[in-house]
This record gives sequence, structure tokens and C-alpha cells, in this order.
Amino acid sequence: MAKSLDGVLIKRAHRKENFTIEQIQEFALCAHSQTGVYFFLNNFFYIQHPTKGKIKYKPFEYQRRLIDTYHNNRFSIALMPRQTGKSTTAAGYLLWYAMFVPDSTILIAANKYSSAQEIMQRIRYAYELCPDHIRCGVVSYNKGSIEFDNGSRIVAQATTENTGRGMSVSFLYSDEFAFVRPTIAREFWTSISPTLATGGKAIITSTPNNDEDQFALIWKQANKCEDEYGNTTKLGINGFKSFRSYWHEHPDRDEKWKNDELGRIGEERFRREFECEFVIQDDTLINPIKLMDLQGIEPIEKQGQVRWYKKPKKDATYLIALDPSLGTGDDYAAIQVFEVPSMVQVAEWKHNRTIIQRQIIILKGIADYLEEVTQRQNKIYYTVENNTLGEAALVSISELGEQNIPGTFMSESRKMGYGKRYRKGFNTTSKSKISACSKLKSMIESDKLKINSKNLVSELKTYVSHGVSFAAKQGEHDDLVSATLLIIRMMQVISSYDADIDNSFKDSFDNYTMPLPFVVI
Repeated sequence: MAKSLDGVLIKRAHRKENFTIEQIQEFALCAHSQTGVYFFLNNFFYIQHPTKGKIKYKPFEYQRRLIDTYHNNRFSIALMPRQTGKSTTAAGYLLWYAMFVPDSTILIAANKYSSAQEIMQRIRYAYELCPDHIRCGVVSYNKGSIEFDNGSRIVAQATTENTGRGMSVSFLYSDEFAFVRPTIAREFWTSISPTLATGGKAIITSTPNNDEDQFALIWKQANKCEDEYGNTTKLGINGFKSFRSYWHEHPDRDEKWKNDELGRIGEERFRREFECEFVIQDDTLINPIKLMDLQGIEPIEKQGQVRWYKKPKKDATYLIALDPSLGTGDDYAAIQVFEVPSMVQVAEWKHNRTIIQRQIIILKGIADYLEEVTQRQNKIYYTVENNTLGEAALVSISELGEQNIPGTFMSESRKMGYGKRYRKGFNTTSKSKISACSKLKSMIESDKLKINSKNLVSELKTYVSHGVSFAAKQGEHDDLVSATLLIIRMMQVISSYDADIDNSFKDSFDNYTMPLPFVVI
């Protein structure tokens, strides 16, 4: 509910007042376009300290640098530790901007609506404590928005695909942008960027999360400060000015504080929340710190849409796994190729507009190339997932002729009930998926499985816990991971009669002790 405009906490709009010379001078100092914000924050900005209550804002040295970054750059992005005053500083700057830059539309977009409301509450608290000769009159005063009599307004919303769409935003403040769902963050940025391109100002702040999300992308581009001629520039290639602060810059934090915090939250969270490393927050299958080390490489060769990361060799064995899809655009089909016993990813393919019959042709093309290099069919094994859509893949293989695909069509051994028809390929159940996930986790974290694909690394960063299993985060894909899980199951089968593969496979588990991070209900 809106507060009464007749209340003592709010200055009514367009009210006539008499000011002293000193008050007019203070107003003029606040209104100065270059130095006004510093005078305002130092003299009239009050905050609620969690233990000390109402206090006047006194910026630390790194906060003064942050204000400089906000004020002197049209676009800025700040990577900062938790609880270092980034939202408080932003609240003060936004309040000053709204009151002393008329006709501004300021949009606060936070990762959650409650977070946006928290920032708005800090603005409201500071406004209510401002003396009347400094603050603007209020036309509308709601929980989600404030409108001033100088034509400016502040609006607070959660970040969604449509946040800000249709608004003439002159100033965007996006808080904790790294924790907005990746698909939403991309759509939001696509939607809001044209508005900013017409002359708007933007501030983005966050602690880090995934090193491939929209925040990370903007941050990386903001730190590429070299033009096409090799000259160093003030801004990044995207026009953003980057700002970075460190936990030890806060005067109340020292090594003892660090050790106490490490004991409370652990190394992984400390590195993300306070060291500002891009350690993924979600419960990923692969340890987040290990995911930071997985980089991937560029393909050494492309054959159509098949990306090759390593040239095959004659004395190795190759496993090919297809996770099929309908090819209608809704889902992706994926093929993974691994070399054993070296356990190295050799090639992969992924597409969402390829019909199943063509997927089998691509699998055959990969097998043909491997046969050409190895000159031996008995060094090639291939399979498909036979769940649901896999039945169509089995039919396509039958129509093509299994004998025309170099190598051995591998199927898992299983007992069939009376009257049940044996189906080739691998059938994925909850039990088999969890088993394969456990093996994939141990092999990657013990450096027994070499991942070369950047695309697969990206999928692993969004492959998270879902109940007692794992799947892609909402809006993301896990098709390359699914094909890799088939490879793991193929390795498990072939290791039962290949001593070299068996030794490599077993060693990866003997040296690994960390548990799989899921809860059994």
C-alpha cells in the first residue's frame, strides 16, 4: 500500500518552501553534476547498519573507487565479494541520481523480487532521513516504485525475460546478475540492450557464479581493454568499465576473519563468495572447483558438423555413442567418440535439425573414417540409446544394414523376461544413469577421462542434481553429457574382456574417494 503523501516521512510534491542561504548552498553542492554525488553521500545519506542501527554513510576506500566507477562511466560492471556494501553504495547513488538528474527512469532489476525490494527499502530509508531542502517531493510512493516531482522515478522488479520491456529506461541497475537463470539473463539482456543503446546508463553488480553465464560474458569483455591495433583502452570491448574489489580491503576483515569464515562455509563457498572466483554454486555432478580447471580446446578438424579434437591412431580402440532425437528443433541429437585405453575424447557431433535416419548416416561416416585410419573394424565399437526415440534409430540401422557400419554394434547384456524381445543398444534407466554418473564423476575428477570439447564442458557446468539423479538446469541442454554417459557404459562393458581398458577403468576408482553429491530419500 502506498504511504500517505501527507506523512511526516515524505515531502509532498510541488510544495512551496523557504530556505536559508546555507540550505540553498548545500542543495547547490548536491546538484553539481561532477562533485554533487560525493557531497550528498558524505553528508545526507544514512544507512541501517545490522548492529549499529542508523548511521551516516562513510565509504571505505574501495567504495569511493566504486562510486567513481559508477559516476564517471556510462556502463560499469562490478565483481565484488559478499557483504562489502555494493548494494548500499548503489542505493545511495541511485537516490542521488533520481533527485538531481530530472526526468530519469531508473530500473532496479535483481535476481529475486525480494532482493529488488531490499534495495528499494534502502533507498526509501535514506530518502526519509534526507532533510526537505535536499530531497525532491514525491508524487507516488509505493513498495515497488517511487515517483518524484522532478519527473524522475525508480522502479524495482525481479529480472525476467520481459523486465524493462516497453519502458524508456535511462538508468539500469542490475544486482546479482550472475544468479539470474542463464536463459532468462540472456533474454533480458537482449531485450534491455536496445533501450540502453539510445543513451541509457547501466550498472551491473554481482558475486560470481558460472564462468559462462551472461554476467561472466560481460565481465570478460569488459576486461578486454585492447583495441584492434593493440592499443590499451580505458573501457572493455563492450564499452563497460570493470571494477574489482577484494575481501581484505574491508577494514574489519583479516586473516583471522578469513579462517573463521572458511571453517563456517568451506573452501568452495569462500572462493566463490569472497575470493570472487567463478566457482559454480549449483550442486553439479562434477566438483565445481574441478569444473574451473576444465577448459576444452578448439577442434583440430571439422568434417561437416563433426568436430575432431584428436587425430585417430592405428593402435587404439574407439567407442562411438549416439543419443538420438527426432530432429524437429526441440531437442538435440548428440554423438560422442572416445579413444581407449587412453580415455580421451576424440570427436563429437550435436544438432537439433537432423532426422534420425541422417543421424545414423553421420554415425556411419565417423565409423568409416576411423576404419580408414585404424584399418581394422574390430577396433571400433558403436551403440545408441534405445529408449523411446532409440527404437527409430534401431530401425534405421536395420534398414541401412548393420554390416555396412564398420565396427561392432555394442549392446548391454541383460536377462529378458518370457515373451520379451531383445533390443540392441543401451537402455537407460534411473539405476543405470546414476551408476554412469558416478563413474563419469570419478573419472573426470581423478583425471582419468580427458574432455576436449568446450561444448561438453559447458553442459557439465549446468548438469546438476535433480532429486536423486542429475539433469540439465532448466532451460539448458545435456545431450552431449547423455552421449558421454553411454560411452562410460560402453567402457564398463568392454573392460570386462579387455585387460588394458579394465586397468585404466579400475584405477580411476581406486584413487578416488569423494562421494557422489546426491541425497538418497
